[in-house]
Amino acid sequence: MSVLDLVPVRTGQTSAQALASSLALVRRADELGFERYWFAEHHNMAAVAASTPPVMIAAAAGVTERIRVGSGGVMLPNHAPLVVAEQFAALEALAPGRVDLGLGRAPGSDPVVTALLRQSGPTSDVERFPQHVRDILALMSPEGAALRLGDGNIYDVHATPAADGAPTVWLLGSSDYSARLAAELGLPYVFANHFSGAGIEQVLALYRDGYRPSAAHPEPETFLTVNAVVAPTADEAHQRALPQLRSMARLRTGKPMGRAETVEEALAAPLDGMGEQVIADMRSRWIIGEPHQAAAQVRDLATRHGADEVMVVPVAGTYEAEPLDATPGRGQTLELLAGALAS
Repeated sequence: MSVLDLVPVRTGQTSAQALASSLALVRRADELGFERYWFAEHHNMAAVAASTPPVMIAAAAGVTERIRVGSGGVMLPNHAPLVVAEQFAALEALAPGRVDLGLGRAPGSDPVVTALLRQSGPTSDVERFPQHVRDILALMSPEGAALRLGDGNIYDVHATPAADGAPTVWLLGSSDYSARLAAELGLPYVFANHFSGAGIEQVLALYRDGYRPSAAHPEPETFLTVNAVVAPTADEAHQRALPQLRSMARLRTGKPMGRAETVEEALAAPLDGMGEQVIADMRSRWIIGEPHQAAAQVRDLATRHGADEVMVVPVAGTYEAEPLDATPGRGQTLELLAGALAS
């Protein structure tokens, strides 16, 4: 079991408070025995403070002891491959054996922000994604990469000058593109089930059937993400799930987005018919309930799809009386789920 964090920002909360609450949550996940804790990359979203995974990974590594920390993921078209390699090689040096680099091909933003990223700094060509993944793997390795110059000479390039290890690279996706590439390169693969569960069986089959063993990963390895809200009672779990359900419904129906609502705000303002239908569909795919019910759903999800791991996105909302620099509902989700799975 692992955790994916989008660093949600709710009504009345500052970015500093949202980040502090996520660092408290990664400390708790470390104590509870979760395998890894990843930070997402999204841009220009009022309800999400996860825009710079390497910064959050460094902060998380500094407040934890054993849990793996990583990106879910770095959206590679937004970044120069050498910069990504240097950042994650440095993170590996700071927290040896604990760093994951999850790479995605999506922009993680709207078209306007995507265009701004392209115009304002070094980025990579999305069409060259496969080669850039290969470049990053080479640059982060202790051996480094070799460039042939125009005069025929070879020039060595290293992400760090004296690396003795490298982060584990995962490819992320919700379609067959990254699954096929992960299989070709012998890399582990993550299916973004928390965002879109469509075609999961076919995508995982393509990955496993086409897998080419690599030295680091002789067998295919997969895990799935899933949105989760766990509470002492099913009623509380469904209440805490409502703010994120409503936020996702707005996103999918083209409604204006803002900071995440409190539970009370979400309960007081029903959506229109289309939004309610979207919410009903999402409820059927999320894990929402009391601990033993939720644990059974996690086990069933892993068994049905043959997943080696399940990464939960704790999306529990917050009641108005709860502190702004903490995230009690998300912490409760991890605590109760870990306890139920261990029993």
